[in-house]
Amino acid sequence: MKDATCSQPEYLSSRAGGALRGEIEAPGDKSMSHRALILGGLAEGETHIFNLLEGRDVLDTAGALRAFGIEVDLDGPGHWRVTGAAWKSPPEPVDCGNSGTAARLLIGAASGFPICAEFTGDASLRKRPMDRLFAPLRSMGARIDARDGDRLPARVEGGGLGGIHFLNATASAQVKSAILLAGLRADGEVEVKEPARSRDHSENMLRDFGCDLQVEEGSIRLGAKRKLKAASVQIPGDPSSAAFPLVAALITPGSELLVRSVMVNPLRAGLYTTLREMGADLAFENRRSESGEEIADIRARFGRLRGVEVPASRAPSMIDEYPILGVAAAYAEGRTVMRGISELRVKESDRIAAMTAGLRACGVAVHEEGEDLVIEGLGRAPAGGAIVAAQGDHRIAMSFLMLGLASRAPVKVDSAAMIATSFPGFAELMHSIGAEIEDAAA
Repeated sequence: MKDATCSQPEYLSSRAGGALRGEIEAPGDKSMSHRALILGGLAEGETHIFNLLEGRDVLDTAGALRAFGIEVDLDGPGHWRVTGAAWKSPPEPVDCGNSGTAARLLIGAASGFPICAEFTGDASLRKRPMDRLFAPLRSMGARIDARDGDRLPARVEGGGLGGIHFLNATASAQVKSAILLAGLRADGEVEVKEPARSRDHSENMLRDFGCDLQVEEGSIRLGAKRKLKAASVQIPGDPSSAAFPLVAALITPGSELLVRSVMVNPLRAGLYTTLREMGADLAFENRRSESGEEIADIRARFGRLRGVEVPASRAPSMIDEYPILGVAAAYAEGRTVMRGISELRVKESDRIAAMTAGLRACGVAVHEEGEDLVIEGLGRAPAGGAIVAAQGDHRIAMSFLMLGLASRAPVKVDSAAMIATSFPGFAELMHSIGAEIEDAAA
């Protein structure tokens, strides 16, 4: 399969031009795309998935499923067919690339089968701690031997799992999902308790695949019926990806943009709640339901923004959107405080450090206070004119390209090839609404 980052530029630059206008669609939701493929691989029969995100991270999940003996076929643009079967021990290490979601969910699913598999990933993924996942899976009976105890590469021996009552104290949707997937083939009760709710795509999709699942206040439990049946899944637009052009429209004078068919699940909409608190002219139109998820068309118009305090309790619903929120905060008038975001230290990069360095380089005052990040908004366009080190992080790279679309001098980012992991065709889509983004030399 063609590498999604093939022929992608290493550097991109953006500069202020005219207003951003038009109607576009965001790529398919990444979280749902991973889950649809994996559940299809666990289900009996042929699962058909429409509008699958064809970015590098999701294609790595498809490749991993093939390594386990699952048939995964492309039937047309965005239309994928997955034929479920019993998983087999892969002959080579399973490479999850840059994707923590792929690694954690696949490890959970594989743990339910009496097989052996070694999991690895790129340099960034191998740095990310996995102890929050390995500990509960080991308590269920999985045998996991990992580098430094909690990092990839890791060798997993599955099968013979028992039940678990797990407290998801960090509100990690990936860990919760991995336990539920492992629990599909476990004997005994499987329950995940959540003091703070994490995104619920796995629960919604498990129901669509015929799993007996009970969700009560603060608790998710697998019922007796855990055998999955093939389903047809329509993937809505990714709210995390839609955030980039929408914020660009909010900060670029004269802009008005409509992004169609975006998932607006309340557990993923924290950024949009925050932007509205900042005074953003942001509207949800044509709300409807599809494949168990609420979707809407989102309209954004340029206007003045003001700084706000973002509570720590909101972090699970917008954990991937803090970098682009940092860009909105730079243009806002007054101070924005992002509370309790230490989780950003262990994403694809140390996103707090990357945001801090990039904003300072573009003329924005920012500082850290414990687990909080404070951005002193200018109430006008920042200077820009910087080369931002994105640290191999697709969301950092896209965020600073959006900053450059309205800053006083162009902004250049490295790691541009990594954008294809989550947003293939990003530059072309931005060009279609009038954005000035171009390849740049090192």
